[in-house]
Amino acid sequence: MPPLTRDRSSKLPFVVLVLAAGTFLMGTTEFVIAGLLPEIADDLDVSVSQAGLLITAFAAGMIVGAPLMAIATLRLPRRSTLILALVVFALGHTVAALSSSFAVVLAARVVTALATGAFWCIGAVVATTAAGPAATSRALGMLLGGMTLASVAGVPLGSWLGQVSDWRGPFWVLAALSAGAAAVIGRFIPDEERRETRSVRAEFTALRQGRVWLVLSAIVLLLGGVLATYTYISPLLTERAGIPTWAVPLVLTGYGLGALLGTTVGGRMGDHRPLATLITAAAATTLVLLLLVFLSTSPVATVVLVTVMGVTGFAATPVLGALVMRFAGSAPTLASALSSSASNVGIAIGSAVAGIALSSSLQQAGPPLIGTVAAALTLVPLTALALMRATRTTATPPPPAAPHLVVEPVTTATTAEAERIIHSPFSRSE
Repeated sequence: MPPLTRDRSSKLPFVVLVLAAGTFLMGTTEFVIAGLLPEIADDLDVSVSQAGLLITAFAAGMIVGAPLMAIATLRLPRRSTLILALVVFALGHTVAALSSSFAVVLAARVVTALATGAFWCIGAVVATTAAGPAATSRALGMLLGGMTLASVAGVPLGSWLGQVSDWRGPFWVLAALSAGAAAVIGRFIPDEERRETRSVRAEFTALRQGRVWLVLSAIVLLLGGVLATYTYISPLLTERAGIPTWAVPLVLTGYGLGALLGTTVGGRMGDHRPLATLITAAAATTLVLLLLVFLSTSPVATVVLVTVMGVTGFAATPVLGALVMRFAGSAPTLASALSSSASNVGIAIGSAVAGIALSSSLQQAGPPLIGTVAAALTLVPLTALALMRATRTTATPPPPAAPHLVVEPVTTATTAEAERIIHSPFSRSE
């Protein structure tokens, strides 16, 4: 990648948009299965609950695969890793579309999840490096925006295509689009100017930072709380709020648009005041979920709160991802992968606990109550970071007369990564 500068232009590099298109494909494939379960179950001669394992397998593959692939591909050029991930992604969908065996389709989903994990952790590093230190959160917000846009547009379109053709149709389209994305990335994303020496030991050493684990715990809690509510949003809307079934997709679209707005606004604010943005977002999410527990008997209030939940819940995600990479210093790849794993751990645990609450006497109010508790607990690690003054640094800036001076690294950090640490915008006081 070219050396970073301190350019504070409001325009993100084109490569960030290219990578966001890739995350759009990844997000679509992760969630489109939910709308195709009956068709898949019927065609592959399994029950709907068995077909649901395709979703579980993908989440498990992301939890384990993201850090595993981050280490496995550490010494490969990043552009090559992104292209390879998209090629494997395309092949996984092709195999699934050609197979009539549920076991083969399940295995293909796991392989696809591994490719998704590799693309995300490397793509996050490439995007933030290309964007520069002044736009780290915004760049991650753009990548997350691609994932969010998938829930607004990609998943509904994929479900529609699967219903008018068969469930294999979306798989063929995703295979073709990911192959095209690989070609675009090969064309527009520059390769490293020189071979970097990346150390597995340095990646694991970066995890000794207690601040990294505080941020990862915040990711688990906040996303676990929001997704615990979202997983069982349909019964809340129809059975508790009395919203007609045909209107549920419209409400979910509002939630998706809110999440897209949240990642955009949160990314912009987080580059200037990261902890203030995070604490505000977590507190607002806690309040929204608490109100949803008591006001979800009103259709109008429920629609408004679900939309706002998307805004507040996802405003923190790009900032959390940026802090994980910042605290990891010169070895951000594994930390970026673990942030992806933390998201899926939060989703898995939150959804499981919310399902138990839904079956209890709390009924439809159970999931948002679980979400409220989880979101409130997010304030614990965030407060600890604030008390530690974690985003402050005593690093001495380089002499103004030589802003592009290249210093030989004494660790495994690249020149670009070293400059990113030195010129970090998070050195501003909270």
